[in-house]
This record gives sequence, C-alpha cells and structure tokens, in this order.
Amino acid sequence: MAKYDPSLDACFTALGDPTRRGILERLARGPATVSELAAPHDMALPSFMGHLRKLEAAGLIATQKEGRSRICRLSPEAFAPVHSWLSEQRALWEGRLDRFDAYVTTLTTDETP
Repeated sequence: MAKYDPSLDACFTALGDPTRRGILERLARGPATVSELAAPHDMALPSFMGHLRKLEAAGLIATQKEGRSRICRLSPEAFAPVHSWLSEQRALWEGRLDRFDAYVTTLTTDETP
C-alpha cells in the first residue's frame, strides 16, 4: 500500500514548498539548466541548489552534468506513489460522503408526513 511507501514522505516534503513546485512546473515543459531554473527566483544560488537537492532526493527530478552546465529533467514516474495515495484517499472520502448523504436522505424522508 502506497501510504507506507517511504518515498511518499519525501515526495510530499518536496511538494510542500512553492519554490519547488514552481521548479517542477517549469520542468514539465522540458529540461532546463540550473541557471534557467534559478532565474525567476529571488534567492542566492546556494539556497536554490538546496531546493534542487530536495527534489532530487525525492526522485522527482534527475540532474546530469553536460559540459559546464547541469541539466535538470522531470522524473514523472516518481509521482506514482503520490497519485496512488491521493486516489485511495479520494475513494475513501467519496464513499464516506455517499454514505453520509444516504443517511441524511433517509432522515429527511422519515420526517416528512
């Protein structure tokens, strides 16, 4: 079951920061250099590299040295545990809400003369 997958914690930790989510949104359009990714963010490069390390540790991105540049790429397969867990939660809560709706419906029909 995905909720016991240790990579799930790392994914949610990585996704919990708006800077990292912005990086992932950019990488969804294609690979980019660290400089390209850092340009829209107002922070020092060492701080920005910390964000990249968190994303890489979670397996959400992969980096590769090409010449003098470091290229970052999205690793979409790493989102599978998150997607699986969220799907399970959605099914669980939809079932609970359906049962609650049915219960409320029976209460209101029992009360009407």
